[in-house]
Amino acid sequence: QVQLVESGGGLVQAGGSLRLSCAATGNTFSRHTMGWSRQAPGKRRELVATIDSDGYTTYAGSVKGRFTISRDNAKNTVYLQMNSLKPEDTAVYICSAKWAREYWGQGTQVTVSS
Repeated sequence: QVQLVESGGGLVQAGGSLRLSCAATGNTFSRHTMGWSRQAPGKRRELVATIDSDGYTTYAGSVKGRFTISRDNAKNTVYLQMNSLKPEDTAVYICSAKWAREYWGQGTQVTVSS
């Protein structure tokens, strides 16, 4: 029904920036609450940020002030701008969409070197 494909991950030095993108299929994108989660080895999956259909955003305390989630409904795409990256931000970043059902992407690797 809905497919999510993340891109934009890679290797970056501490203090640098990356912008992740998540492209969604389907014709109900604008009604979905979109989110980004991350999973690092040895750590629990963490919900990083969400943005609902009205543009209201939430952030985990660990990224507040450094990360920004946004969406472009015309492009069926949600973004995660990550600034001032730290080695502890290293993880697989996973896009999600929630409305009547919840969908998850495959994830994109972000590695921050010290």
